[in-house]
This record gives sequence, structure tokens and C-alpha cells, in this order.
Amino acid sequence: MAVIVKYVVERNGEEKMTFTSKAEADAYDKMLDMADELFILLETSKLIEGDEQKEELSMFLAQNKDEVLYALGAKRRPSEKKAKKEAPKKIESDTEAA
Repeated sequence: MAVIVKYVVERNGEEKMTFTSKAEADAYDKMLDMADELFILLETSKLIEGDEQKEELSMFLAQNKDEVLYALGAKRRPSEKKAKKEAPKKIESDTEAA
């Protein structure tokens, strides 16, 4: 008989997802926290009326957190950081050298 450790993410008494690693369970729980906060923000808007659509949109935004942060300019893409570090060196022109 094998012993298997499982981490269960639960919200309001409802089992949402089961994981085999604590780190994955914590990340999923954090994503659900973000979705809850985004839902509250969407509640203040009159743009979307249905709770189901607000819930779906808040989950989508939470699942794509990095892309949202890139779009808002709050976070740079890894390629942008690398490009900035490797900025081209200034080349002297003939007029500057004279």
C-alpha cells in the first residue's frame, strides 16, 4: 500500500483542485485570491452585468496575470529586460572624432 500526500485547495467548503505539491497548491490558491479581488473590482463597473461573465473574466485575468501586468506596463517582458541590458554601444561618427 502506498501513501500519497495530496494538497486540496478549498473555497467556501467546496473542493476546487487537488495537487501533489504544496507549491502548486499555494500558487493556485493565490490565483483564486486574485480572481476574487478582480471580481470585486468588476462589480464596481457597469460594463459587465452578469455575475457569470464577471467570474469568467476575473478568472481569465488572474490566470493571465503576467500578460495583464505587461499590458499595464507594471512589468517588463523578459526579452525587454535582456534587450535593455544589451543596449548598443555608441559609435563615434567622423564629425565627433574630429
